[in-house]
Amino acid sequence: MYVVCKDHVEIAIDEFVDEYEEAPDIVDLQKTYFANWEPPTHCDHCKESARFLVV
Repeated sequence: MYVVCKDHVEIAIDEFVDEYEEAPDIVDLQKTYFANWEPPTHCDHCKESARFLVV
């Protein structure tokens, strides 16, 4: 699972495919609410705000 900004979503997709050998699901964190989980607020690759969850 990767939490990334808009600039790093392609890198996260590539890393996911390399690791799991299948296409990930992309969740827009601005449009999705999780009842029992609070997603990280910053990108895994930089200090920008997190925008996408790649799972």
